[in-house]
Amino acid sequence: MSSKGSGKGRPSSETSSPGGSEKPKRTVLVRSCSPSASGPRGPRVAVIGGDGIGPEVVAEALKVVRAATVELDTADFDLGGARYLRDGTILPDEVLNELRSFDAILLGAVGTPDVAPGVIERGLLLKMRFALDQYVNLRPFTAAAKGIDMVVIRENTEGSYAGEGGVLRRGTRHEVATQGSVNTRMGVERCVRYAFALAQRRRRHLTLVHKTNVLTFAGDLWQRTFDEVATEYPGIDTAYCHVDAACIHLVEDPDRFDVIVTDNLFGDILTDLAGAVTGGIGLAASANLNPERTGPSLFEPVHGSAPDIVGTGRANPLAAIRSAAMMLEFLGEADAATRVTQACTAAVGRAGTTVEIGDAVAERV
Repeated sequence: MSSKGSGKGRPSSETSSPGGSEKPKRTVLVRSCSPSASGPRGPRVAVIGGDGIGPEVVAEALKVVRAATVELDTADFDLGGARYLRDGTILPDEVLNELRSFDAILLGAVGTPDVAPGVIERGLLLKMRFALDQYVNLRPFTAAAKGIDMVVIRENTEGSYAGEGGVLRRGTRHEVATQGSVNTRMGVERCVRYAFALAQRRRRHLTLVHKTNVLTFAGDLWQRTFDEVATEYPGIDTAYCHVDAACIHLVEDPDRFDVIVTDNLFGDILTDLAGAVTGGIGLAASANLNPERTGPSLFEPVHGSAPDIVGTGRANPLAAIRSAAMMLEFLGEADAATRVTQACTAAVGRAGTTVEIGDAVAERV
């Protein structure tokens, strides 16, 4: 979730390694290949630069997309913590409805220390995920030197993030707080099926990660669903791992994993750890997918807004560029996506400013 980096992990290139209803500004940001007004245009992409370094890294991602000679019809949306502080706007319903008309959304980062935790996360990021049914969070991780090539599939619209719970007697010594985990058969099964289909296209190994020995209700639903779907994929090797053991394996023996499927909360934690293991959170890309395409999918770097390095040229744009490559693949531009991903891999460890790293990747595609 891209708001997290306003207080956690920043993508430095030095390491390379009260709601309102005003409609946000909407302007054309860039159209690759300068299509004529009467000529054909490419897929429609909504661009949310957001806060902090978000606009900086998104600009480099779009530069690389142009270099890959992919035509996009893009529009900018002014959303995020800065917009909220300015006029109270987070994500009005009319703007959400406008986003439905796009093929994809490219997001930089949102969040600022001046906005209380949860306001932007729930009001913007989670609202888009739930309303646009982006039920698969896909995060790939590679590190050739360590033999790591894995993907984590995280259920993205249920679990602990669904908002079930409440508080009684707040602020007293008798305060009670509950936070439930919502798991439906439909939600679990469609995520598990996506993971099996992905594993079939990769090394044909899928690991379910949960905590079935303690979370016996939700864990049982996940395990039974996983086992039943597995019977339809006899060529896929399967495994189960408790989430605490999975964290150990990610550090000590990460190449044991091909595809991991897990719930919302465990997936959030595992993917941050996997990012650290494979070179840093500043290199980690992600996709929030609506596989049925009943709404746009959203692509974003895992890092946050890093307000302390805004304007310094120290933000590493590789995660944003990799996210744009995932978007290109989703939009049917597989060749361009491969070229961009390979160029990003070649640029890992390269010193330089945000713009210089973007230029280096653009020159290679």
